[in-house]
Amino acid sequence: MKTVCLFIYGWLPVILFGQNITTQLAASVKKLEADEQFKHAIISMYVVDNKTGKIVFDKNSSIGLAPASCQKIITSATSFELLGNDYRYKTYLTHDQPIKNGILQGNLYVAGSGDPTLGSSRWKGSSEENVLKKIAACLQKNNIQSIAGGIVADDHFFLLDAIPKGWIWEDIGNYYGAGVWGLNWRENQFDVTFKTGNNANDATTIIATQPAAVLSTWSFINFVKTGEKGSGDNGYLFSAPFVKNIIAKGTVPPTVNGFTISGSIPDPPNLFLQTVDAYLKNNGIQVQEKNWSYTEHLVNNQALFIPNGIRLDSIVSPSLDSINYWFLKKSVNLFGEALVKTIAAVKAGKGTTGDGVIIIKDFWSKRGIDPPSLNIIDGSGLSPANRVTANALVTILNYARQQKWYSSFYKSLPVINNITMKDGYINGVRTYAGYVSSNNGTTYTFCFMVNNFDGNPGTVREKIWKLLDVMK
Repeated sequence: MKTVCLFIYGWLPVILFGQNITTQLAASVKKLEADEQFKHAIISMYVVDNKTGKIVFDKNSSIGLAPASCQKIITSATSFELLGNDYRYKTYLTHDQPIKNGILQGNLYVAGSGDPTLGSSRWKGSSEENVLKKIAACLQKNNIQSIAGGIVADDHFFLLDAIPKGWIWEDIGNYYGAGVWGLNWRENQFDVTFKTGNNANDATTIIATQPAAVLSTWSFINFVKTGEKGSGDNGYLFSAPFVKNIIAKGTVPPTVNGFTISGSIPDPPNLFLQTVDAYLKNNGIQVQEKNWSYTEHLVNNQALFIPNGIRLDSIVSPSLDSINYWFLKKSVNLFGEALVKTIAAVKAGKGTTGDGVIIIKDFWSKRGIDPPSLNIIDGSGLSPANRVTANALVTILNYARQQKWYSSFYKSLPVINNITMKDGYINGVRTYAGYVSSNNGTTYTFCFMVNNFDGNPGTVREKIWKLLDVMK
């Protein structure tokens, strides 16, 4: 009897804690709903005990809400399952004509496979400098001192929909709204620096871009004004795939050395070709004819023919688990969109966002998630038209815990407010999903989403964090 009593006594704090956390979460959510900033909002929250599998808290968990960047959890987990944690992109260097007396008689083809890391500064091996060096070294190794034709960017691995459906005009010209091509370059983004005035509302002047070729390739229409001191970055760029003009609006704070913001490149294969051409010429390798890309010819209704060339070399990307690290940790939208198209290309032979989304929904449907619970149209969560349920996100997070790739997945999640979780933010939306451990050792998988809150997103974030602290 004494042993039984001790057993019950030992488990009593755990039982009481389980009851207590449910009560505390209910009270905290109720308090949040009464807050002025949440008066017109809808809140969804779902919490599961990892050991028992029991539902600890459920509030609107079957209601689809905009998940913002928490949608990256879906893309990440699906990519691990369908592509594998060691999947790597390959960019091939090929030619279709003989090499005679140091001259490549035809074109040099650079055939992309949608690698979003090509030219990225996040990895030494994928950096712009290393990629250019490898291309030049490949030609020198094959005794190519001149190219009689041009350099051709074969970017047809992904079809023409560089921007997913549902993205808004205010996003797609900025760095986080960069589209994805069959051949990407420098994460498809550039920097532009403004010389500001001394006083608020003074005009600004664009003084530089990085890469410099952006300024000579695209025309800038600059409406950016100088803001108040300490006003921060309120500058925005407006453009779209294949446009010739980039519009700059908003304000930037007064600075002595100029203020820099980042935008999306309207035609990454074009910039890649310019960069490679200039580098080769600086290293003594001449390119005689005009360079062109597959999509450029497609857009201009020109004849298309990409031959099966002779392979010279290949440029290999970092592994998927390494790409996923930055995808989740720094929330790189481009990586998510590339992964969705890659899933489609590998599994269906058509590198489109739409086909990738169908495959993702079908994969999770076979694992018990109703397709309407994943009403998604992109891979990053940038579109405000995405709708995902908290229940679905928690189900996917729990599925991940059982997989061999879980360690890589878990390490990729940011640590925010001392909780391992992905966060999401777009206008009127704040979301969090991940794993949390309580002081008594209980671990939970959870998702919290709010749509249509009012006011300052920073104060909303602090209030949500306070609610999530209940689970610690």
